[in-house]
Amino acid sequence: MTQYENQKFEFEEGAVIKHDLDKAPKTGDWRYMTPKVDKDKCSGCSTCVSYCPEAAIELKKYKDEQKDKADIDYDFCKGCGVCSAVCPMKAIMMEKN
Repeated sequence: MTQYENQKFEFEEGAVIKHDLDKAPKTGDWRYMTPKVDKDKCSGCSTCVSYCPEAAIELKKYKDEQKDKADIDYDFCKGCGVCSAVCPMKAIMMEKN
């Protein structure tokens, strides 16, 4: 019998974490690799947006009358490369700093 079998745990469901950009830690310039978006290849599918662990990518207008394209906020990007790995169009390439 483990120590937890007879204990009752209470969990709060449906919690919402509010994000405050003013309090979020910024990356600075220590990142080793930097993702670069090829706007011509980017289809605006938003796959990278949902996979980014730092929520540092959003879709923004690139040119008038075109689809939104991936835009990376380098203040918060850690350079992990997840966006590059999941991009179905191979529009995000990692470059050494």
